[in-house]
Amino acid sequence: MNILLFSIIVGLAAALVIFPITSSKKPVKEEKKNNLTGAMIGTIICTVPVVFVFYYITNLDRNISSIWILAIIVTAIGAFFATGKERLIKLVLFLVSLMIGIFILSAGLFNSDEKYQSSKMAEKTEIESFDEKETPASVPPKFARNKMRKSFGQVPNTSFYELGNLQIQKVDGKYVYIAPVEFSGLFKWWNGDVTPGYFTLSATDSSANPKFIKSEMSYTPSSYFNKNVERHMRSSFPEYIFYGDPQLEIDDDGKPFYIRSYGEFISARNGFKVEGIVVTDPENGNTKKYLIKDIPAFIDGAVSPETVSLQNSYFGNYVHGFWNSKFGKKDVKLPSDEGTEANVSPIFDENGDMFYFTDFTSPKEGVDSMLGYSLTDARTGKATYYTGNLEESYMDSEGALEIIEKKFIEKKWDGEMPVLYNFYGEASWLTPVLDSNGFLQNYFIVSAANPEISVYANTPNAAIKQYKTALQRGGGTVDGTSNAEEKQISGTVLRVYKEKVGDYTTVSFLLDNRMSYIVSSESNPLAIYLKEQDKVNVTYQNTGEAFLPVTEMKIEGLE
Repeated sequence: MNILLFSIIVGLAAALVIFPITSSKKPVKEEKKNNLTGAMIGTIICTVPVVFVFYYITNLDRNISSIWILAIIVTAIGAFFATGKERLIKLVLFLVSLMIGIFILSAGLFNSDEKYQSSKMAEKTEIESFDEKETPASVPPKFARNKMRKSFGQVPNTSFYELGNLQIQKVDGKYVYIAPVEFSGLFKWWNGDVTPGYFTLSATDSSANPKFIKSEMSYTPSSYFNKNVERHMRSSFPEYIFYGDPQLEIDDDGKPFYIRSYGEFISARNGFKVEGIVVTDPENGNTKKYLIKDIPAFIDGAVSPETVSLQNSYFGNYVHGFWNSKFGKKDVKLPSDEGTEANVSPIFDENGDMFYFTDFTSPKEGVDSMLGYSLTDARTGKATYYTGNLEESYMDSEGALEIIEKKFIEKKWDGEMPVLYNFYGEASWLTPVLDSNGFLQNYFIVSAANPEISVYANTPNAAIKQYKTALQRGGGTVDGTSNAEEKQISGTVLRVYKEKVGDYTTVSFLLDNRMSYIVSSESNPLAIYLKEQDKVNVTYQNTGEAFLPVTEMKIEGLE
């Protein structure tokens, strides 16, 4: 409904309730008619602008339930001025309005079960192994933002603009950060009228430089009045319930669109469940809606990170209802606040699909063990909760950041954007490390179950390779990744190197094919007897690394 029409209707209704139709006095008919007309017009003139300004500034949905506070105020005033039977009727309206207000305010106390059911996740033990041939999207947002700011000279009329919100997505098969150029104030918007474009930067290559893409946008979050994209979306869909900030999404041709999640309340005006998105072309303002199942293929983050964070809160807190979340806290698990977007971190799987990662920890203070973690599909909102190996205690993201802080305490470096991966069968935290100026220094990997096993390197893939060696030296069982091809070879051993690590021995050996292999006595006990000139039959993972991980080995004469 048009905001002016909505304001007029609300103003008329308020005037009818506030103004007493009957009177204890008995004026002449003409005087009574004039007083009634004048008072109603005056009430409407006072009410309509207030309602219009309130809804225009707050951008609130224009549903009838949104006027509950006004209804309480208006019916109270109407009951106060009315007399006789009219007072009784308006008093009943006031009590009904008050009960509705109490119901809306207290809905959060009683709808926790509905919230939990709406956020319930499928459960698994562990995510699949990461393919070491791939490069994780691990360039931290703070570093990407710093690089974009230093490249802001590419923007025409630079003084008019500033860098907008940063988000990650896949564009034309590549993982990139996107940040729109936004107006830096009202007068800059008044003089500039349109923003000139947006920046892109690789999310996998820390050495890449930002690129400025020219694409004029009139409807943006930093525009004012009816050119503000949030207000424009509200104007197109006045009754929709939006949650989360508008996000910029780029199609494979480089054309930008602003999207925003919409849905419905869980009950009353409390809670939120996503149903779809609204998409606005920032160049001309064309706006469309899509249900979740119908969203365009180029959109990665249809479900806003704010929505996912809210769903995680429902899932972690309300397993046994509202009061348990405040007092007993049985089975309560708190979602981490270490994420990069609204307390969640966007990551991509091997198929290029985006998920939001969150780890959950205990509500007990001083405990840094992880109770589990979740991955939420950014296009559908469907989530999976991973319990991890219940026989082991996993360190949470905060614990990983504390290890990094202690590791580089003299240099005052800190970690950002910790994400849990399955590297070689080991739950592991991969975290970019930044200096005090926000520049990327290295990538740090630490085992979630065995924090004493950790490595760091200049690139994520170099760190992953070092991590494999650290796991093998630590006596761990290194599983092959899902995409590494398993091969067999027979040959003669030319050189052998053995290293005692804890209760096990790591054996590195060179075959006559001039390829090197590595195996732990934990998984292959007879490897400790390996010597030069032995003939062996080896099953290994063809990862392309300098030392290929052995999964099975037979030594001739020891079978």
